[in-house]
Amino acid sequence: MKHIQDEQRFFNDLFDMLQAHCGKDFELVLHNLSVCDDNYDHTIVDIRNGHITNRKVGDWGDEDGLQILRGMLDVSDSYNEFMHTEAGHILRCSSMYIHASQSGQIIGSICINQDITRAVEAERFLRDYNMYRICNGGIFTTDISSVLDDLIQEAIVLVGKPVSEMKREDKIRFIHFLDEKGVFLITKSGTKICNLLNISKYTLYNYLGIKMPGGSGN
Repeated sequence: MKHIQDEQRFFNDLFDMLQAHCGKDFELVLHNLSVCDDNYDHTIVDIRNGHITNRKVGDWGDEDGLQILRGMLDVSDSYNEFMHTEAGHILRCSSMYIHASQSGQIIGSICINQDITRAVEAERFLRDYNMYRICNGGIFTTDISSVLDDLIQEAIVLVGKPVSEMKREDKIRFIHFLDEKGVFLITKSGTKICNLLNISKYTLYNYLGIKMPGGSGN
């Protein structure tokens, strides 16, 4: 196969099957990334459930598309990465690149973007409803480090953004949630949170509204 069009019938049948099987919360995207097709202003040649990202056939793909088209970027398949739409929806995304049979050059990609927003909200509701972490006012577990990791993930879900995209107000909300859960009673938890959020201990204490021991608390 030299071009996506060479197997257009196969890709159409594949997308028909996946759309029928997966349902409306899965966006399926076929990108044409063949340099010779002079398609620098668009890459999407088939898309199903485009309402998830508000895209359609003829639209642009992603931020790496142009560099791939010009042969300037070497990429690999990726699975189960999390992204957010402008409307605040949480997507679980996987991408597979299609290579020409002889040259090995990237000529296209198949992307699956699953909208998991409702599932995350349901999970959050069930955690609060069941209160399964709480036992006699404390956390019932034999592994406190696992509890810390679990609460950090819950805080990320609460904020609704990956750590790399969190602004000051997001980090404050993140930290206050963990503080309410008693996380900072765990030894060295403050250091772990500072490293995760890329902030200093002074900033951590400032966000918590606590004066830094031995410092000015700025």
